[in-house]
Amino acid sequence: MRTVQLREIAFVRSGDKGNTSNVGVVPYEPQHLDLLKEQLTVDRVREHFGPLVRGDVTRYEFSGISALNFVLTEALGGGVSRSLALDTHGKAYASLMLAFEVEVPDDITLRLDQ
Repeated sequence: MRTVQLREIAFVRSGDKGNTSNVGVVPYEPQHLDLLKEQLTVDRVREHFGPLVRGDVTRYEFSGISALNFVLTEALGGGVSRSLALDTHGKAYASLMLAFEVEVPDDITLRLDQ
């Protein structure tokens, strides 16, 4: 096993509404979805974002399109029109998610290995 950043096996998309951010995670290879389901748990994602997320973290699974979506409430300092944060839209949350560390088997060919 080796530890890599999520960005090596998946891409992310983000969105926001009010004080809620969502981050979708899609593995480059659909067969890696189970690995992501095991490691991107609600508790670990909450720990990863730390004090940035004051509300709930909810994970939704979209097995049909091989994706996970995380909804992070109370995450944007009140929302676009109320926050003094530099990133009021939460797009940085996608970048932060890509830095999430995951354990992968040695035989997985990473995107950067190709």
